[in-house]
Amino acid sequence: MRFLKYHGLGNDYIYLDCFHQQTPEDPGRLSVLLSRRHFSVGSDGLILMEPSGCADARMRVFNADGSEAPMCGNGIRCVAKALWDEGIVRKQRMCIETMSGIREIDLHIEEGRCTGATVDIGVPVIGRKLRIPVNGRQYDLVEVSVGSRHAVAFLNALPDEETFRKDGPALENNPAFPDRANIEFCTADGKDEITMLVWERGSGPTLACGTGASASLAAAVHLGLTEKKARVKLPGGTLEIEWREDGHIYMTGPAVRAFTGEVDIGA
Repeated sequence: MRFLKYHGLGNDYIYLDCFHQQTPEDPGRLSVLLSRRHFSVGSDGLILMEPSGCADARMRVFNADGSEAPMCGNGIRCVAKALWDEGIVRKQRMCIETMSGIREIDLHIEEGRCTGATVDIGVPVIGRKLRIPVNGRQYDLVEVSVGSRHAVAFLNALPDEETFRKDGPALENNPAFPDRANIEFCTADGKDEITMLVWERGSGPTLACGTGASASLAAAVHLGLTEKKARVKLPGGTLEIEWREDGHIYMTGPAVRAFTGEVDIGA
């Protein structure tokens, strides 16, 4: 099967064109097999691009552990670019169906090339405020849904690597989140800048998370820490996030094609 490899700020996925190829029988299992770094293609997960009856395309996202995610911010930018690159959809504004609903994407086109996109993430839903103790530390978190579930902690300083790798999975799997959650560790660096580390549900540490950056801005505004437009700095780069007057959050960032290849999914 032919695959495409794209990334948004290092948040990398394997993309399958299911317009021209058969959808794999067990995409969750395939995601586990292909996402293994050093032993396979290597990625944060697998994304299927399929025909849709209500949009230009349908996106399905599978984490590295095989679980299906309702939405992926970096992934949907790359889906739009892949659809453009492959000539499947040639629109500067696309509508893509996700498990969380239809999302509109405005592609950034330079001399016929798509270099990135702005995604309408939708209206954020602010949930509970929680204080959760893990490993001898306490975290004050704000739940935010932006099509996927996030729990955002604003701290005086980001955790070191050891603490991040201990507390990230402990929070993801905390009983407060029966279906698990994406965890964002953040600092507010002024009224227009956030620095963030993310522990993604089902994938662990990733270099960037678009929905996580959007959720972090929503939490920061809710807590009075930032304005409604800010740069969110992640290990892989920076996203521009804006909570506009229409109530929707918009995310702007790059999308990059890394390579294409062939894989024997029967192996």
